[in-house]
Amino acid sequence: MPYIMVDIESDGPIPGDFSMICFGAVIVEPELNRTFYGKLKPISDQYLPDALAVSGFTRDECLAFDEPQQVMEQFHKWLSSNCRGRTMFISDNNGFDWQFINWYFHHYIGKNPFGFSSTNLGSLYKGMQKDTFVNFKHLRKTKHTHDPVDDARGNAEALLQMKEMGLKISFS
Repeated sequence: MPYIMVDIESDGPIPGDFSMICFGAVIVEPELNRTFYGKLKPISDQYLPDALAVSGFTRDECLAFDEPQQVMEQFHKWLSSNCRGRTMFISDNNGFDWQFINWYFHHYIGKNPFGFSSTNLGSLYKGMQKDTFVNFKHLRKTKHTHDPVDDARGNAEALLQMKEMGLKISFS
């Protein structure tokens, strides 16, 4: 089952009332060269300046981004052309990232190709280590920049490192 590492940036805490500004996805495999990046026009007039600032974009820049329908269709096609069978959504903070991707897929495509579940990278590492106080972030090679492709790649590197440490997982 292909694992797709995803990272999103938003202008607020929840989808619908606020907008997903951009997201990145990386297919978890040794090369980490199959990536997707989308920048989405806001769907709401509401935004929190501090949340938007994390993305590095201004509101005016976001207003010129692509229509969400178009980006989600492109992401769906990218997933279909790069993955066979069921895909697994995984992220550093799946409670946050998943809610946006799931909402946008259901709203704009009518279904979520990831199904109804996701995996949290941090929780997976805590379980491996049998310690709820440990953090996986030292396993990243790519610097965490809030560019969602960089961040997804760094998290995918951590997952690959976890496999090297003995995690039983298959990426095919």
